[in-house]
Amino acid sequence: MPAAPAAALGPLASFARFVLCGGGIGVLSSFAVPLVAGLMPWAVANAVITVASTILCTELHARFTFGSGKHAGWRQHGQSAGSAAAAYAVTSAAILILHTLQTSPGMLTEQIVYLSASGLAGIGRFLLLRLYVFAGGRTRATEPVRVNSPARRSHRALAWA
Repeated sequence: MPAAPAAALGPLASFARFVLCGGGIGVLSSFAVPLVAGLMPWAVANAVITVASTILCTELHARFTFGSGKHAGWRQHGQSAGSAAAAYAVTSAAILILHTLQTSPGMLTEQIVYLSASGLAGIGRFLLLRLYVFAGGRTRATEPVRVNSPARRSHRALAWA
């Protein structure tokens, strides 16, 4: 049975699936980075796992979270990667601001700031992915039809009509 379109799932079901997929892959990634870091520098391992997890999450979001049942295209992968980069920038900025305001914040304070920023960025990503990237439903058959009315034709076109 094919999955329901994103709009048919409802926002709460889609959000639950978004948290399950994204959170699950995030947890798996947190275990994968140290394992891969045994083979290469940590920063490279983190980048490799981040790229792989973003690709995997985009596929899961296309097929499961937003219910298209189809794989994600290049456009969706690019837009999803862009939204992931924006979320990374938000969490990094939050920690940078914290360290500017407090020179030596405790680990609990850092975690609260990071998780708060991550949660807000995650909600923003969900909205962007649901409303724009995986919105679907706009096929050639459902796009508005543009008709050239006589009022919009140029004078040259009218002379030949």
